Amino acid sequence: MSRNKVDSQPVFVLHTYPFSETSLIVEAFSRDFGRVALLARGARRPRSTLRGLLMGFQPLEISWAGKGEVQTLMKAEWQGGQPLLTGRSLFCGYYLNELLMHLLPREAAHERLFSVYAETLRRFAAKLQEADLRYFERVLLKELGYGLSLENDTKGRAIEREAYYAYAIERGPVKLKSAGQSMLSVSGKTLIDLAQEDFSDPRSLLEAKQLMRALIAHYTGGKDLQVRKIFKELQEL
Repeated sequence: MSRNKVDSQPVFVLHTYPFSETSLIVEAFSRDFGRVALLARGARRPRSTLRGLLMGFQPLEISWAGKGEVQTLMKAEWQGGQPLLTGRSLFCGYYLNELLMHLLPREAAHERLFSVYAETLRRFAAKLQEADLRYFERVLLKELGYGLSLENDTKGRAIEREAYYAYAIERGPVKLKSAGQSMLSVSGKTLIDLAQEDFSDPRSLLEAKQLMRALIAHYTGGKDLQVRKIFKELQEL
């Protein structure tokens, strides 16, 4: 197996965990190489230059080298310009990272998704908007080949604004006779608004959230996302 060397690659850290008393494994989302796992030697030492750099939600430029599934982090530089996330925005940032950790395959480039991720973090820092979450989820599914059918139903007919639909995963919208016919029913208007990325209608935003949650649960194999559980527990407190 040949040795790889990558220089000056834009990344965001998704997750880190201890590898030894002094080192970390870093899961990073890179612009040109997708999700990569890197060994940060000595990063847990008090005087390590990496110690304060390997933070989530901050733009970094890094270099790595090696071979195999886990390669060695050689250098990291903070690029600045991204305010720290706090409160609900911080939880939403962790939600994005958890989605990427569960759904993004290793070493599959998704340059557009990387750009949308970076822009979503900037939006979170300025003002948290639920519409930004829905947009990111839709782009993520589309980039992974799970794009939604939003303009026609399963019979090829154009979506009707006043009708109701059940969304059959990997098939598309199935027209219903009434709204209560399916646990996952959405209005035609919601599907049209989602296709047009228009979340100004609160009902469309709520139904889009329910639809995206069901789709993500399907593609993650029904795994409980930790950030949702933690956020729910904090709300209960």
